[in-house]
Amino acid sequence: MEKQTIHVIGGGLAGTEAAWQIASVGISVVLWEMRPNRFGGAHHTEHLAELVCSNSFGAMASDRAAGLLHEELRQLNSIVISKADEHAVPAGGALAVDRGQFSQDLTQTLAQHPLIELRREALRVIPEGIVVLATGPLTSPELAEDLRRFTGMEYLSFFDAASPIIVGESINHDIAFLASRYDKGEAAYLNCPMNKEQYLQFWQELRTAEQVELKDFERETAKFFEACLPIEELARRGEDTMRYGPLKPVGLSDSRTGERPYAVIQLRQEDKAGQLWNMVGFQTNLRWGEQKRIFQMIPGLENAEFVRLGVMHRNTFLNAPVLMQPSLQFINRPTLLAAGQIIGTEGYTAAAAGGWLAGTNAARLALGKEPLTLPKTTMMGSLFEFISSASPKHFQPMPPNFGILPELGQKIKNKQERYGRYRDRALADLKELINSVQQ
Repeated sequence: MEKQTIHVIGGGLAGTEAAWQIASVGISVVLWEMRPNRFGGAHHTEHLAELVCSNSFGAMASDRAAGLLHEELRQLNSIVISKADEHAVPAGGALAVDRGQFSQDLTQTLAQHPLIELRREALRVIPEGIVVLATGPLTSPELAEDLRRFTGMEYLSFFDAASPIIVGESINHDIAFLASRYDKGEAAYLNCPMNKEQYLQFWQELRTAEQVELKDFERETAKFFEACLPIEELARRGEDTMRYGPLKPVGLSDSRTGERPYAVIQLRQEDKAGQLWNMVGFQTNLRWGEQKRIFQMIPGLENAEFVRLGVMHRNTFLNAPVLMQPSLQFINRPTLLAAGQIIGTEGYTAAAAGGWLAGTNAARLALGKEPLTLPKTTMMGSLFEFISSASPKHFQPMPPNFGILPELGQKIKNKQERYGRYRDRALADLKELINSVQQ
């Protein structure tokens, strides 16, 4: 059988992973990426696998949902997680990367692969043959319209936002202190402490701050993804909402005073040199002038220099339970596969995981093999089972979490032990699958 060329549309995390997995088994792939000819609302560079929001892939520990997903991808030789490990920066218990080096390295690695052709243009229609759709939440209007025609359905949507990034030397280190919550891992976060008076003033300003005005069609359908709410939206939900969210002081004490602040703003290192710091949990749609004014009220950030201010963009996704199989094939066109945020998975690692499965199954189709469906006991398998079987009426993007895994055979009250059992079962079942495929 002559191997056909596979098309992968979109050079984000999912598309990058898919293209690599296809090429790794000896099949030619064309990777379509519209940048730099056309940029999405959240993009800043032309590099593949650009991280547009945070630089964190989530918790590293394998008894955490994100960490288990990392480990599953390591077992499956994921290029995205391999490069994330290579370009990791200190982030306490999280896997965070130098986003510039990470995306540049992935771009160069894929461009040098002899079986990957990188085409820098926007497709208007979905090609014939075997195709992986990984255009993310910022699909071009023309391709989105072609996808609407194919599915016969409108997109679902929500609003997502990115946090500001600050120059490290502009932070007042006489006020900000270095620590990780509960002293877990390396002390990798800069913490800006607030007393009650400072917090309440900050809260009041956020509640009344001027936002970027949404367009009419956006205002009619506007809703936020609950796991990534703008900081001003959190403020409007109540006086203490931020203190139970990104500003929670629990587990953080200033070693210089031994006291726990009333609230804490955390900054996470963006690059290996520590020259740039991301405001953790400060996704925002405030006007840029308002961001500078209000965020410089934070103790330690009085003279903060912002290299990027927060932005908000509309994310669109498909009603996957109606359209998709857990193999990430479309029900009505099995040679068309999809991955990433467009299918309703949430988070960087989930996008890479979808890219791995969609790319692997695209390659298996080209080789005349049956597509894989991952064990439901794995984090990857349970995530793709969820997006293909959830209630279509109430479908919303789903991040990796232990709540979607099948229950264990016995009740275990201790949460850490229970999550450890989930991990052990997942990795054992994944190893069994890998061995069976290699035979």
